[in-house]
Amino acid sequence: MADTRGLEVLTAAHGYLREVVAAVPAAAWGAPTPCSEWTARQVLNHARIDQQGYGLAITGGRPDSDPFAPADALAADPSAELDEVLRMVADAYAGLPVDAAEVPTPLGPMPLPAAAAAAAMDAAVHAWDIAVATGQDRPLTEELAEGIWPLAEQLVDHLRDSYRVFAPAIEIPDGSGRAEALLAFLGRDPQWRQGVSRTA
Repeated sequence: MADTRGLEVLTAAHGYLREVVAAVPAAAWGAPTPCSEWTARQVLNHARIDQQGYGLAITGGRPDSDPFAPADALAADPSAELDEVLRMVADAYAGLPVDAAEVPTPLGPMPLPAAAAAAAMDAAVHAWDIAVATGQDRPLTEELAEGIWPLAEQLVDHLRDSYRVFAPAIEIPDGSGRAEALLAFLGRDPQWRQGVSRTA
């Protein structure tokens, strides 16, 4: 039987990102985030453009802006703008054969479960960035982190070493949960709060 867990993880990550974005207070979009040079607005734009890239890699084309130079601005309805992109990505992945061995992604071709998990990792970690930046009690769940972890182990060190897209991993106490471990592996302090971060 084909492995469809990546699609389930992608659906969960998209749900998390939608939920967080919908709950951001209007006055909080300019807040600083764990991505130290970006506001919550910029993290949203980065995440949206990244997701667009995952969908367009399959359907053809490229995003019309650079995810690493995201605008510090919002659409009139940021949730609706995000939802349009996430629907496009979900439809692109749903249209693939479940046993697809090579799916185009911005990171190169991958088997379907890995490609979907890579898109999920991006959506989920930036949902967490926005949640903590804007004071929301919406943590990354253990289940979602568990689904992303195998892909992160395979991919993140290469991306960190080759492209500097993640900060160095940070140490956390033994016995930490999978969500905290994933965030730390992706260079984030799981205890990050406004003004009390241990990392740059």
